[in-house]
Amino acid sequence: MHIAIVGSGAVGGYYGARLALSGQKVSFLARGAHLRAIRERGLMTWSPLGDFTVKAQAEDDPARIGPVDLVMLATKTYDNATALPLLKPLMGPATVVMTLQNGVDSVDEVAAVVGAEHVLGGPTYIATALSLPGLIEQTGTHRRIVFGEAFGDRSRVSDRVRRIADILLKADIQAEAVADARVPLWEKFVYLAPFAAFTGAARLPIGPLWADPVIREQFLAAVCEVESVARAEGVALRDHEALMAYVVQYVEVLPPTTRSSLLIDLQMGKRIEVESLLGSVVRRGKAAGVPTPIMAGLYAALKPWASGPPPRP
Repeated sequence: MHIAIVGSGAVGGYYGARLALSGQKVSFLARGAHLRAIRERGLMTWSPLGDFTVKAQAEDDPARIGPVDLVMLATKTYDNATALPLLKPLMGPATVVMTLQNGVDSVDEVAAVVGAEHVLGGPTYIATALSLPGLIEQTGTHRRIVFGEAFGDRSRVSDRVRRIADILLKADIQAEAVADARVPLWEKFVYLAPFAAFTGAARLPIGPLWADPVIREQFLAAVCEVESVARAEGVALRDHEALMAYVVQYVEVLPPTTRSSLLIDLQMGKRIEVESLLGSVVRRGKAAGVPTPIMAGLYAALKPWASGPPPRP
């Protein structure tokens, strides 16, 4: 299978490197110093699971790669205006695009470019960083992708999802094939959006926020807001009590120093994914007639930082 990685940084680069190591043909789309490093030295991965380097095609122009069997999209959502047009030269009649982007908007945005019949979606659970051009560092051992059909028949796991899951598993990626991509996407989103909102607005990791009873109560109320939006859109989440228990258990085992990627980007003076995380909840809630006052307030507080630090008056 020929696989193209659009967004060859910490997440996409890691998965592409594992796929290349397993013998798949992988082409990386990259730019700048990262592109030069991959071409000159290969893509290096440092991991508790073992360090390795892979040599593979790396380009800044998708036309030099041409149609492939599978595209993995792993750019930040704020780059979609420039990233999504890169998909078209990679498309053939049977090409599948798997989006691993944060939030729940990505599948619709990708479908608008390549057609809904080509799109798979799902969340990923991994902790990696692009430490230097050409070098990805993995902390921990999670490398999980839960994915399935985003449109069409979602009553069973499709054949193409099973085939791709087999390829990922052979590459030592913890793949889980599901029938309906919306369920794992939203079950991650009900936690991720409040996590990004609260840590970003407070400029603090999760530990001191979760330890404060008042903040913890508001955090869980924000989780309920996102849950209500999902149910209004017809997403078959697990029942409320089980969902809340899942979120509480997840947060309580996190190291107290854990920061959301939004907070990390905020503290580095970068753009932040405020629109695809907080903004999406607010817009979808408004469209569905579901109040989201906590998420709306935090969205208003963080929106001025969407493109980086706002200019000082």
